[in-house]
Amino acid sequence: MTPLATGPQPGTFTGRGFDTCAAPSQATMNAWRASSPYGAVGIYISGASRSCSQPNLTASWVADQTSNGWRLIPIELGYQAPCGTRTPKMSADPTTARSQGVSAANSAANAAQALGIGTASTIYNDIEQYPSNASCRAAVLSFLSGWTEQLHVRGYLAGMYSSGSSGIKDVCEAYDNPSYTRLDQIWIAWWNGVADTDAGSYCADAYYANQQRVHQYAGEVTETWGGVTMKIDRNYLDLRVTQTPPQQWTTTIDNSASGGFTASTEWGTSAYSGQRFGTDYRFTSPMSSSDVAWFRSTIPATGSYEISVWYPSDAGYNNQTPYLVETTTGSRSVSVNQRVNGGRWVSIGVFTLAAGTSNKVGVSRWTSGTGLVVADAVRITRV
Repeated sequence: MTPLATGPQPGTFTGRGFDTCAAPSQATMNAWRASSPYGAVGIYISGASRSCSQPNLTASWVADQTSNGWRLIPIELGYQAPCGTRTPKMSADPTTARSQGVSAANSAANAAQALGIGTASTIYNDIEQYPSNASCRAAVLSFLSGWTEQLHVRGYLAGMYSSGSSGIKDVCEAYDNPSYTRLDQIWIAWWNGVADTDAGSYCADAYYANQQRVHQYAGEVTETWGGVTMKIDRNYLDLRVTQTPPQQWTTTIDNSASGGFTASTEWGTSAYSGQRFGTDYRFTSPMSSSDVAWFRSTIPATGSYEISVWYPSDAGYNNQTPYLVETTTGSRSVSVNQRVNGGRWVSIGVFTLAAGTSNKVGVSRWTSGTGLVVADAVRITRV
């Protein structure tokens, strides 16, 4: 049996913490617990970019530390920004980056479970400083969207560690952007020497304001407590977790999904646009007949669901593409201009969907607009 940590990690905690490359020995942890001002410790639980071996990091070690009162800050150090210098790098393609975020979340959740770090804990994805630009930002935010959504599926909260000037700035500027899924917590690397959770100009105080911040305020310092010396980074945590993770139910149906997509032979297949979701998408010409391409899904319970659609945009695509949503009160039609906002999730609204398996969202050819009609991918998220 895997020993279990005591409660969610780091859970609800306000105070000082430290992180260091390798999980310290039990003797070191005991000495620092007895004499240092720190109550939390960052541990690198997973990721291909970790630079230190972790001989001490076992399920028993985790259980011993939490039993002694330590709070743990689990960290995944893997995929890095495509415009950065560290490897391995996530894809510059937002769609691929998003899928890599999902994979990273599964890897981190598996590692957490193996160490006895239970659900409702927060796992922080460490994306080191990068020279941000528009395309790199889109990749990072898409990666973190996949990371967050999948951690929620696995029952964990999603955090991110990054420098204030790159990752934190990008995440905070996208705080209200519906194209991306918001993190639960942020960990700000800003070595200003002040033990608080302020992020200066990098993140407005109104964002992640509900005790959702950790601040790494000093780095690569050497301290001695209880006769034991370590090189650490200093952190201040102000976190509150009063509920379980959102457990956000979400599903994505691509046009290539077996059993999840149907269309007549009048719908062609193309991989022309780099803005596509997945390997290809479907297209056809308008006509005065419905001929709907359907996205099929199993809805877990009758309730409110946000529908988002993905399509590549092009001047030759349709400016009034009808999306049909099968709600509990009948079919609803929403017109989308597929000449703009391509290569991203576009929300078309929140609808009441019935539980069960059936065609939920369709793309119709019956339009008064001009240009090719495209069917690529649909995302359904319970709200």
